[in-house]
Amino acid sequence: MARKKRSLFDWLTGGAEADTDYSFEDIESGNGFGGAPARVDKRAMAEVPEEQIDGELAVDVYQTPTHIVIKAMIAGVRPEDLDISITRDMVTVRGKRERHTEGTSGDFFFQELYWGSFARTVVLPQEVEIEEAEATEKHGLLTVRLPKVDKGRQAKLKVKSN
Repeated sequence: MARKKRSLFDWLTGGAEADTDYSFEDIESGNGFGGAPARVDKRAMAEVPEEQIDGELAVDVYQTPTHIVIKAMIAGVRPEDLDISITRDMVTVRGKRERHTEGTSGDFFFQELYWGSFARTVVLPQEVEIEEAEATEKHGLLTVRLPKVDKGRQAKLKVKSN
């Protein structure tokens, strides 16, 4: 009589039928864990050409008393290949890292670096002054400094008469 495989949860927690063993292939494919293995719709993936899929740029975002600062590693990207778009409450960084390798895919032992286009949109926690924003690059580190809008600042207007 064949044994019924239990759910992954039961297997991990030692629940009912704790002596059932799963092979690596079972775990990797999702078979026997209370559901069908995940399926990838290859037709949907075929509709988006690979060159149009952007990688996501990793960023650090923090604030000082007067600025919001965004930092990102962009090593291998020329400053003229970067596109930084700023609104009062959002920043988008886009770029492309060109592949410059001598080997073919069969010659690699590891292939972990990201090559191709990337983008990242950051929703800002506070409004910023767009006109005073600065972007600098040093040793592959992009730093975008965005001055915060000072809502407490007041200005006096003089009334002109004709």
